[in-house]
Amino acid sequence: MRRIRTAFAAPLIFASLALAGCSGNWSDTSGATKEPGRDTSYKFGSLLGTEGGLNLFGGNSKKKSDVDPNGVAVNSYLWRASLDTLSFMPIASADPFGGVILTDWYTPPETPNERFKVNLYILDRQLRADGVRVSVFRQQRAGNDWRDTAVAQDTAGQLEDAVLTRARQLRVAQQASK
Repeated sequence: MRRIRTAFAAPLIFASLALAGCSGNWSDTSGATKEPGRDTSYKFGSLLGTEGGLNLFGGNSKKKSDVDPNGVAVNSYLWRASLDTLSFMPIASADPFGGVILTDWYTPPETPNERFKVNLYILDRQLRADGVRVSVFRQQRAGNDWRDTAVAQDTAGQLEDAVLTRARQLRVAQQASK
C-alpha cells in the first residue's frame, strides 16, 4: 500500500511544481510603488516570444499598424459619416470601439402610422465599399399595436451608399485641408 502512494506522489509533486512555475503575475496587490512607465499587469501572449509563435487565449494577433492609438477599431471617416447620415433619427446606442450604431424608433412626420429603426455596423478599419452593413426595421400601427412589416430591399443599400458617399466627402475635405 505504501509503494502505491509513493508511485503517485512523484508525478503529483512534479505536476504541482510545473503548474506553480507557469503561474503569472495576474495583478499587483502587494501595495509596492510601481515604476513609472512600467506595466506590471499580466497579459496573455505568445509562448515563443512577442513577435510570433503560438498565441494562447487569443493573444495579441493584431499588427501594430492595425491598431489606432486611441483604441478605435473602425474607420473614422465611416464612423463620422454614419453619425451624419443617421442624425435625423434618435440614437439609442453608439459604440465607436465596436463600430455599432443602434437607433431608436423614428416616426416620419408625414407618415405618423409607421416607424423605422436602423442598426448600422462598421466592419473594417479601411474605407471600403463593404465596410458598412445596415439593417432597417419597419413597423406599422394597427389600432394601438405596432406590427412588423417588410422593408423595401434597396432601403438598406441606399443607406449604405449614403454613408459611403459622406465618408468619401469627409476624406476628400480633410486631404484638401492638408
